Amino acid sequence: MARNVPIGIELVRRNIVTESDVKEAIRHQKEHPDKKIGDIIHVLNLCDEKKLLMAMGEILNEKVFLLTKSAINIEVTNYLSLDVCRKCRAIPFDDAGGKVKVCFSDTSNKKAVEQVRLLLLHNGYILEQYLTFDSNIDKVLNSLEAKPTDDIQEAGQDVTRLVDTIIKSAMEKNASDIHIEPMEKYVRVRYRIDGNLIPITKIEKELQSQVIGRLKAISNMYQEKQEDQDGRILIYNNYNIRVSSQVTIYGEKMVLRLLKKEEKIRDIYELGFPKEENFIKKYFDKRNSITIVAAPTGEGKTTTLYSIINSLNTEDTNIITIEDPVEIRIEGLNQVEIGPKSSFASSLRTVLRQDPNIILVGEIRDLETAEIAMQAGQTGHYVLSTIHTINAIEVVTRLRKLGISDYDISSTVANTVSQRLVRRICPYCGKKRVFNDEEKVKMNEVVDKYNLKLDFTDTFTYDAIGCEKCHNTGYLGRIAIIEILDFNENIKELILNGASTFEIKKKALEEGYLPLEVDGIQKVLDGKTTLDELDKKLVLFDK
Repeated sequence: MARNVPIGIELVRRNIVTESDVKEAIRHQKEHPDKKIGDIIHVLNLCDEKKLLMAMGEILNEKVFLLTKSAINIEVTNYLSLDVCRKCRAIPFDDAGGKVKVCFSDTSNKKAVEQVRLLLLHNGYILEQYLTFDSNIDKVLNSLEAKPTDDIQEAGQDVTRLVDTIIKSAMEKNASDIHIEPMEKYVRVRYRIDGNLIPITKIEKELQSQVIGRLKAISNMYQEKQEDQDGRILIYNNYNIRVSSQVTIYGEKMVLRLLKKEEKIRDIYELGFPKEENFIKKYFDKRNSITIVAAPTGEGKTTTLYSIINSLNTEDTNIITIEDPVEIRIEGLNQVEIGPKSSFASSLRTVLRQDPNIILVGEIRDLETAEIAMQAGQTGHYVLSTIHTINAIEVVTRLRKLGISDYDISSTVANTVSQRLVRRICPYCGKKRVFNDEEKVKMNEVVDKYNLKLDFTDTFTYDAIGCEKCHNTGYLGRIAIIEILDFNENIKELILNGASTFEIKKKALEEGYLPLEVDGIQKVLDGKTTLDELDKKLVLFDK
C-alpha cells in the first residue's frame, strides 16, 4: 500500500513498535534531523530488524533486503565505485543475469536512484532496487573502505603497498591497462580508461628498481634479466593480469593488461549493433561458413566475438574457442588457450576432431590458419574469427594477400564486420544543445557520398564537459560504430571473378551496405557520442 500517513503510526498499527518507541525515535530525530524514523528505530534496536524492514517495505511498497557484508554475492566495485556508493547511499549486492540488485537507504531519493540506474545501464546492466537500513549501508561501506585505499600517494615508501594500491585502484576505475613508465627524473603511472591514457601519479625515481622488482616477483619474471619479458599476475581474485616488460633508455617499462576472469558478456545490441528483428539469425546463426570481424588493435573485436558466441550458446551446440589468451571464461564453452608449443593452426586441427558445431578462432594471422579455418567453414562448421584490417571490404584484400583463393573466399565467407570504438558522452555532465549550422553541413557532406540526407528534427548533440565520474574527460564508457558486409550472391560473384575492392564496394553500396562513418553519424544524431569523438576515430573532416 502507498504511504499516506507517517511511517511511525503505520508501524504502531502493525504492532511492530509501541507509541512510546515512536516517541523515543522522534526525540532522537530532533538531535539527528538527517535520519529517518525507520532508520532511527533500527539503530535504537527497538524491535526485530527483519520484521521492521518487512513492514517498511509493505508501507512504502518497496522490495527490501537485509544488507550485510556476508550477504553480498558480487564484487561491489565491479558495478559502482565507492564514491558513487557513498554519494547515493547505495550498495549493489547481486547480479541475476545482468539485472543488478542494489540496496538503497532511501528509495524516495529519485535523483540518487536515477544516477545509479544510468551508470549501470551504460555498463550493460538493469537496476533492480531494494530498500535497506542506512546503518547497514554504512557498515558495508566501512568494510569496503578498509581495503587498501586508491589514493596511491598514501602508500609512500612502502613498495608492496604502493604496487598493490596502483593495481587495485585501476580495477576500481575499470581501467583496461596500467602503464608504469620510467622517465628521466620520475616514474609515470597512467591508466587506459575507455581507450584513453590518463595520467594518475608520479613515483619517485629512487623507488623505480623496487617497483619493477615487485612487479617482476608477482608476475613470475626473471629478476636479474634486463630484457623484454612476459608474465602474469594471478594473485587478485577474478583477474588474470598479463604483464609485459620492455627495456627503455630510462629503465624497464611495465604494461599490465587487466582481464576479468568472470566478466559479464554484454548483449550484442548494447555494443552498438542495430536492433533489427532476427538480427542474430540473419547474420550470425550460420553453418558451412565463416564470419570475420575486422578492425585495428584495441577496437573491441574479441568483445564482439564473445557477444556473438554468447547469443549462440545453447545446450545442444558444441562451441569451442581457440584464444591467445582466454580473456573471459564463459560457462558452457570449451575454451582452448594457445600455449608456447601450440598455434592457432595446430590447435584448430585438433578442434576439428572434437565434433564442434561452432569454432571461434581468436585471430587469423597466417596462411595456414586461414586455410584450416576456410576448410572448417566448408565442412559443416560455423567459424568466427578476427583479422587486422581497416574495414569490412578490405578483408577480401587481406585474405587474398595471405594466399586464400577467390573461390574459397566467395564460397565460404558469410559476412564481414568492421568496427571502431568511440567514447560515450558522460550522462552526468554532458551538456545538451542543438546542432549548429557548421556541424549540419559537415555531416551532410559525409553522407551525401552515399546519397543519403539527414533529418535533424528532434535531434541534439552534447558538449563533453567533464566531471569526477568521467575523470574530467566528458565521456564514460564506449560504444562501437559498425559496418556489416553481407556476402550475398552478387558480392560472391564479383569476388569469384577477381573484382577489385572498389568494384565490390560500389555493388555493396547499391545493395544497402552502410560504411562506418554513416553508422557513426547516426550515433551522433542519437546523442550517444559527439562529432569530435567520431572525427578523432575516423578523420572525417578537413581541419
